Amino acid sequence: MRTTSRFTAAAAAMAALLSPLTACSSSDDAAPQSNTTTASARPEDGNASLGHRFTPDPTIVDPHPLTFTSWTRLGDNMIGVNFQTGNPECFGVDATVTESDTAVSVALRSGTRADAVGKMCTMNAVFGTMEITLTSPLGNRQVVDVG
Repeated sequence: MRTTSRFTAAAAAMAALLSPLTACSSSDDAAPQSNTTTASARPEDGNASLGHRFTPDPTIVDPHPLTFTSWTRLGDNMIGVNFQTGNPECFGVDATVTESDTAVSVALRSGTRADAVGKMCTMNAVFGTMEITLTSPLGNRQVVDVG
């Protein structure tokens, strides 16, 4: 009887530990997903790169919005945006940039890399940076997250 109690307690502990992971693993919930976005100016960060360098990947599967936490001026026509995402062996990032006279709006999306679909992936959080080339000099325009 003692072995059964230990097994039950161990199974309950594992279920409690795994439930937050499975809650984040899929966006196929029955409830409709919110598709609203809010624009928010982000602070400039003096660090040229906070982590792994990601290159834009328009082939990502099941993309979802990804906010960036800060940005860095890398040159007159280049910025780097800093964010947190999953393991770069499995997850990719893409960006859409819209420029106006007063702002540079960046919408990041994260998703599974096309070559990683169906693979086992670890659930690691990774700091990432993506360099974005602008069509005109940044000047004093704000950098805005619209993800």
